[in-house]
Amino acid sequence: MTWTTNSCLVTLAVLLLWRVEEIAEACSCSPAHPQQAVCNSDVVIRGKLVGRQEVDAGNDVYGNTIKRIKYDIKQIKMFKGPSHDIDAIYTAPSSALCGVSMDTNGKKEYLITGKLEADGTMHVTLCDFIDEWETMTATQKKNLIQRYESSCDCKITHCTSIPCVLSSPTECLWTDWVIEKTVIESQ
Repeated sequence: MTWTTNSCLVTLAVLLLWRVEEIAEACSCSPAHPQQAVCNSDVVIRGKLVGRQEVDAGNDVYGNTIKRIKYDIKQIKMFKGPSHDIDAIYTAPSSALCGVSMDTNGKKEYLITGKLEADGTMHVTLCDFIDEWETMTATQKKNLIQRYESSCDCKITHCTSIPCVLSSPTECLWTDWVIEKTVIESQ
């Protein structure tokens, strides 16, 4: 092959790989600190999922049917949200679209944060904080009740290297990345 042909093939390969990466990053979020998740959410509930079904959620601008997954939920406690109980949660049908997959056997309890739509329905994505209640630490459970929502004026900032620096008095440092090289979520 000539030099020109090789150049074209290399350029084509680079462009193709660049596009594949762009497509593969359809849904990505950095880990959310539980406090930040509570503050950024319209709804925070504890509940058990008891059913799952695919439902139509209208049409897109081209007339194609938009599918959603509807999880039926037995709400145990509302930490933040509307005055009425949430009996269903909606999400996209696949993780590529930021959809959430959860067990619906009614045995696992979840802490679920999400957004309240204009029609009063709750919508969740992979970027929301969703965790099994039993895997949460005692500190997280205590802070959920006593501290997180009252501290929403404190912006959680990831500390990625020492020394950690605050850029404003309203910032609070999240040091798990520096200390443990992972997210411990014991806050």
